[in-house]
Amino acid sequence: MNSQPPPGTGDIFPVEAATWRAVEEAARRIFNLYGYGEIRTPIFEYTEVFQRGLGNETEVVQKEMYTFEDRGGRSLTLRPEGTAGVMRALSGTDAMNGVEHRVYYIGPMFRGERPSAGRRRQFHQIGVENVGRVAPALDAENIAMLCHFLNEIGAGGFKLLLNTRGIPEDRKPAEDALREYFAPRIDSMCEDCRARLERNVWRILDCKAPECQAHIASAPDAASLFGASSREYFDQVCQILTDWNIDFTVEPRLVRGLDYYVHTVFELTHTGLGGQNAIAGGGRYELNLPGMNRPVCGVGFAAGVERLLMVREAMKVPPVEVAGPAVYLISLGCAALEKNRQIANELRQAGIPVMLEAEEKSMKSQMRSADRLKAQNVFILGESELASGQAVLKKMADGSQQTVEISSLKDWIEK
Repeated sequence: MNSQPPPGTGDIFPVEAATWRAVEEAARRIFNLYGYGEIRTPIFEYTEVFQRGLGNETEVVQKEMYTFEDRGGRSLTLRPEGTAGVMRALSGTDAMNGVEHRVYYIGPMFRGERPSAGRRRQFHQIGVENVGRVAPALDAENIAMLCHFLNEIGAGGFKLLLNTRGIPEDRKPAEDALREYFAPRIDSMCEDCRARLERNVWRILDCKAPECQAHIASAPDAASLFGASSREYFDQVCQILTDWNIDFTVEPRLVRGLDYYVHTVFELTHTGLGGQNAIAGGGRYELNLPGMNRPVCGVGFAAGVERLLMVREAMKVPPVEVAGPAVYLISLGCAALEKNRQIANELRQAGIPVMLEAEEKSMKSQMRSADRLKAQNVFILGESELASGQAVLKKMADGSQQTVEISSLKDWIEK
C-alpha cells in the first residue's frame, strides 16, 4: 500500500496539529469578541448551490469543482469555498427579512487546481459571514476583525488592498469601457481572457497570466465610472477604516474571483509568501440560491490556514509545542505495573495527563519513553516502594527528586 496521500492533499500529524489548533482557537476567541458564533455545514452540497451562488462562468465552477452523482442521480459537489453553503443554510432563517446573523466556519475545502506552495486540492479555510444587513460600517468592522485576527496569530506585516465592485445596475458603463480598452489588445492575451472579453470582462482583471499583466495594469479605473451611490458607499467604508487607524491601499484592479461580490472587496497580501502572496480576502456579496426569488446579502472573508501557517513561519513565529504528560509512571515488576494502571486511571479522571507502558519493560526502556514523550515527571514504583507506600517522583527538567506517599501523588503533581 502506498503511504502517500493523494496529490494535492496532506497528512497533519500531532506535532503540526498543535499549531493548527492554536490558530483555530485564536480565530474562535477573536470572532467571539465581535459577536460571531460557529456554524457547521455539510462538506458537499447540491451542485446548483455553487453554480447559482458563485456564478456559472467563474473559474471555480467551470474548471475546479469536484462534482459527482450519487446513487439517487443527484449532482453533488465537494464545497470549493464556504460562503455558498453558509448562505444556503441561513436562507431558511430570518436573515432574509433583514435580521443580522454573525457566523464563522473552520474546515476543509476542495478545488481541482494545480497544487502550489500553500495551495492544495484539499485546503482549509477560516471564514466569517455577516448576513442579513447592508451597511458600510459592517464592511469596515469585518475588515478590522480580520486584521485583529492576523495580528493575534503573529501574521502581522500584511498589506490591505481595497476596492469597490459597485452594484450591478452601476456596472454597464464600466463594462463597456473595459471591453473597449481590451478589444484591440485581446489577441496578445491568454486564451482564457479571450473568452472572458464577451462572457465576463471583469474576470480579465483577475487574470494572473504574465502576457496579460501589462494590459491589465493600464486598464481604466472601473470604479470611477460607477454611480454616486456606489461611490458614496465605498467612501464611507474607507473613512471608517481611516478613523480606526487601519492602513489600506485602494487597488482599482482588485475584483476577487467570484461573481457574487458587490460594493466592497478586499484582499490581504504578505511578502512572506513570495509571488502568490494573498493570505485572505473577501467582500460584500449578493448570492442567488436555488429556489430563492431574491438574493441573500452579506459581507465576509476567508483565510487559508495553510497560507497563514506559512506566514507565521516566515515571520519566525515558533510552532506550538506538544505538551508532554504531567507524569510518566515507571513500573518495576508485575505488581507495580498493576498498581500504576490504577494510579493512571485515578489521575486521568482528575484531569491529569499520564502515560505508562502497556506491558513490563526495563527501567532504561521506560526512561527513554518518558524522555521521548517529554514527560514533566517520572514516578518510579517497584516492589520495595509498594511495601513502604512511598516512591520517588523525579522532575525531568532538572533531575531533582523527592520521595512521596503513593496515595498523595495526585496532590504532588497538582502542586
